[in-house]
Amino acid sequence: MTLRTLDTLGSLAGRRVVVRCDLNVPLKDGTITDDGRIRASLPTLNRLLDAGATVTVVSHLGRPDGAPDERYSLRPVAARLGELLGREVGFGPEAAGDVVVRENLRFDPRETSKDAGERRAYAEEIAAGADAFVSDGFGVVHRKQASVYELAQVLPSAAGLLIAGELGVLERLTRDPAKPYTVVLGGSKVSDKLGVIDHLLPRVDSLLIGGGMLFTFLAAAGHPVGKSLLEADQIPVVRDYLTRAEQLGVRIVVPTDVVVAAAFAADADHETVAADAIESTRFGADAIGLDIGPDTAESFARAITGSRTVFWNGPMGVFEFPVFAAGTKRVAEALTEVDGLSVVGGGDSAAAVRTLGFGEDRFGHISTGGGASLEFLEGKRLPGLEVLGWEAES
Repeated sequence: MTLRTLDTLGSLAGRRVVVRCDLNVPLKDGTITDDGRIRASLPTLNRLLDAGATVTVVSHLGRPDGAPDERYSLRPVAARLGELLGREVGFGPEAAGDVVVRENLRFDPRETSKDAGERRAYAEEIAAGADAFVSDGFGVVHRKQASVYELAQVLPSAAGLLIAGELGVLERLTRDPAKPYTVVLGGSKVSDKLGVIDHLLPRVDSLLIGGGMLFTFLAAAGHPVGKSLLEADQIPVVRDYLTRAEQLGVRIVVPTDVVVAAAFAADADHETVAADAIESTRFGADAIGLDIGPDTAESFARAITGSRTVFWNGPMGVFEFPVFAAGTKRVAEALTEVDGLSVVGGGDSAAAVRTLGFGEDRFGHISTGGGASLEFLEGKRLPGLEVLGWEAES
């Protein structure tokens, strides 16, 4: 079976369509700080509206623990969606119009219940009065939740443009990718990326390691890391990956220099030092690594721009602090120069490119998937895709 797309639903004129988006945007004091996921939902919503459908949008936001909580209301999201669509958007259970946004799905505990019967009952309530369902929140397809899985069984269902696009890109990363193929991994923990490393290691040419996870790799090589983030229990696993990579002919590139500081703070005293000499700085054993160094950033950039396929997931340092954002910025710049497919793997990486002022159109693809994208790249089954007819690679 293949993924059911919008075309499989036939004519949508006059039909009432429920669309599951991923509008889980960051909020600060009720204000949206990054509307990237709302923007990502627009192509599918416009396609449905232009076809004459009436659209009800459903989504979650945050983790309200199965009860109404004004901090997680989708009201500001509905308002921003209306601005972006250039249409009036109704909000709440009594709203009517061409586009309506319902309140946060997770205000009802049945959305995430482990009981399939409870989820089914909730899905039937969501589906009441609707003619079709379009699943378009890639960030939740790894979850068996009422609005992701059971709703696709209750109504005639198909994937929206966002999901179809995400899937197409991710399949290019795992099925016969153009070579050379480089994967850049950052973020805080090695343990978060083990599945990705394991599944992609036989497929890639180079694996570049940055972010907090680099210190576990340095420790695995016998280097002291001061008070830098370290998962000591993962050192044997990392050593095993280094051995496997050598056997497969894959380059695992660990930083040769890092930026260390006296404290985890935006204004902390800091200096650049060789990666194998972190504790030789004036900070001694209290040194904290907060970014890759400039030499490493340039070597990473050369590896990236010399590749035909690049997947990047996880910042190279604490990019939220401008003084420790240089490594992440250089990696992002390099991705914009790739002659081939460049993919920014969602989550913190997507936030970083926006924070650092890069236009989204400068990259081949910016994923909205987050954990779902990583699970895809780990080779895991994704129930929210399987219910739409997709079959994982065997």
